[in-house]
Amino acid sequence: MQVPVLDQSGREVQQIELPADIFGVEINVGLMHQAYVRQMANARQGSHKTKTRSEVRLTKAKWYRQKGTGRARHGARSAPIFVGGGVAHGPRPRKYTKAMPRKMRRGAIRSALSALARDDQLIFVDRLQADRPKTSEMRETIRTLAGDGKTLVLLAERDDNVQRGIRNLPEVRWLRANLLNIRDLLGHDKVIVPLDALDTIQLIWGQE
Repeated sequence: MQVPVLDQSGREVQQIELPADIFGVEINVGLMHQAYVRQMANARQGSHKTKTRSEVRLTKAKWYRQKGTGRARHGARSAPIFVGGGVAHGPRPRKYTKAMPRKMRRGAIRSALSALARDDQLIFVDRLQADRPKTSEMRETIRTLAGDGKTLVLLAERDDNVQRGIRNLPEVRWLRANLLNIRDLLGHDKVIVPLDALDTIQLIWGQE
């Protein structure tokens, strides 16, 4: 697949051939969905917890006498039906982690990259750099390259000027190319890929 490479001003400077084993595979929507659900589940802490009637801090004494009041029989005020009582069948600490074979995880990333390439959502630039960490300048650069939608910028290595220029833009997020993941790929309208970040993608996600 031949794609254009732009400079930061949006002019085409060359054409490159994308590797078919990463950007030209058959798109498997079910596999991408499974990888997305796994990533979101693994991000959950699972630390939620409510107190049962035996754990709430209330007296254990019988609330009122058994007979003669005309009311229903109750043994403690900690019952779930009373304000301040315990919670019945509430959440308990648990793990939400899901397992997924390595080949399937890699296949999901390749499928996502292929879908983005097919829909012209990948924007390749020869390099992305900034002389100073100015949000206004980075906004204009990204708007020129990708428009006003949600944009993901991939970086091959740490670049403080670019990162600090991006972090105050609400619709733009930067990510190191070696940390590529299914949630970020599917959660943005455009993905800006400098050529050095493309080299990292090919090194990690190419056929073994």
